[in-house]
Amino acid sequence: MGRVLAILACGLAVAGCASGSDALKSATPTLTLQFESEPAGAEVKTSGGQTCKTPCALAVPAADLVATYTLKGYKPQTVPVKLVPPDDLRADGEAGTTTPSPRFNPSPVVAELEAAPAPRRTAPARPARPARAPAAETAPAQPAMPPPAAAPPPSGSTAWPPPPAAPGQVR
Repeated sequence: MGRVLAILACGLAVAGCASGSDALKSATPTLTLQFESEPAGAEVKTSGGQTCKTPCALAVPAADLVATYTLKGYKPQTVPVKLVPPDDLRADGEAGTTTPSPRFNPSPVVAELEAAPAPRRTAPARPARPARAPAAETAPAQPAMPPPAAAPPPSGSTAWPPPPAAPGQVR
């Protein structure tokens, strides 16, 4: 029984350490960033997964990011955005002064979208023709010609064509 209590106590101690580390983590600061496009109405998606339709503003993490603009009928465009550290990191110590904060470059993020080429219309697909048998490897076929008409027999002769002459006989 003592072992079970010791294991349970160790488990609770480890769980307490794990949840305590979340309190030590600092949340990533966010900055508001304005997005615009020409033409307006494009969808913007940041590399962090946030989306909006232009013109719009998003609270984005204070870090470099990429914004991708899409609009039907236009080519998509991607714009890299850099986080620029504050110009002056010195603390003046005077009452009422604020410490400069980081900013984005470019700000606002603007994209001029280019019209996409119109899709080419294609003719509807025609059904495939059945394959023809390959032509014979002989001479090309000649058009069919009717057989020659028989000539009338010559006058005075009974047979046409005349019988062949015997060898040595002249006709």
